[in-house]
Amino acid sequence: MRAIWKGAVSFGLVSIGVKVYSATEEKDIRFHQVHREDGGRIRYKRTCSVCGEEVTYDDIAKGYDIGGGEMVILTDSDFADLPLSTSHAIDVLEFVPAEQVDPILYNKAYFLEPEGSATKPYVLLRDALSDSERVAIVKVALRQREQLATLRVREGVLLLNTMLWPDEIRRPDFGFLDEDLKVRPPELAMASSLIDSMAGEFEPDAFTDDYRAALQEVIDAKVEGREVVQPEEEEAAPAAAVDLMAALKASVERARAARGEAPSGSGAEPTPISSARSAKKAAKKAPAKKAEPAKKAAAKKAPAKKTAAKKAEPAKKTAAKKAPAKKKSA
Repeated sequence: MRAIWKGAVSFGLVSIGVKVYSATEEKDIRFHQVHREDGGRIRYKRTCSVCGEEVTYDDIAKGYDIGGGEMVILTDSDFADLPLSTSHAIDVLEFVPAEQVDPILYNKAYFLEPEGSATKPYVLLRDALSDSERVAIVKVALRQREQLATLRVREGVLLLNTMLWPDEIRRPDFGFLDEDLKVRPPELAMASSLIDSMAGEFEPDAFTDDYRAALQEVIDAKVEGREVVQPEEEEAAPAAAVDLMAALKASVERARAARGEAPSGSGAEPTPISSARSAKKAAKKAPAKKAEPAKKAAAKKAPAKKTAAKKAEPAKKTAAKKAPAKKKSA
């Protein structure tokens, strides 16, 4: 890596000399514009719209359009006296909890390397930041522009994240925000089930840029003069369903199938929605019997007692018949 900036981190009365390196790089495949017939590069000339002459870089200045066709021209001398235009300091302003910094503010990331004898104070700041579980809010001038940034620790190195200024963040102004849209509890429960079925641990290396890989394959095939092998097409997503609940339920089943889990209808743990529906169906299939009046129930039980009494009478008659037999034996 090549250092793009040198300066110092001002930490109280401590100054830590550092080199700044770009921490990220874009992997986009870049192309040149060429003439289709012979492959010649297309060049653009810098010409003046007033006189039509070609202009060199030395004759180019910066212009600010104030409207109405008027332009204010600024030269290098106009920028020379601006504050922090040549400052090489990273001034620590305060230390705040990392969760208080909205990720939308982050812009670009840079690694900081200690320079010369600054290793000891560099490591001191790094370890102190790690122990505090906070990030440093700093100001830095990069490429003639003052920027707000954070300092935090990543893999044992201080990482500088430049940030956008708050007035550079647009506010969402969409019509649906003023509409009174209400989500039904069953829909929210099913959406939560979908989130649970797709939950996992974020591993960046598990994701790849399939488009870039396919494009590189086309380029390599062109270079080698071989036939381009078309990549396998992924399964098309199902058509959008009109019924939101049906779409959510289908999404849950699809996510479970992707994970190798059993579908909800095959002994799997029921979702809040399926449990509620099962209870309603059971209630419809087995209606409760009407309770009979107490008098009718008692009347139905009465014949059972009479039957028992009738059965007892023959037993008494049988005993009476056996009595004379005992007298003859005497």
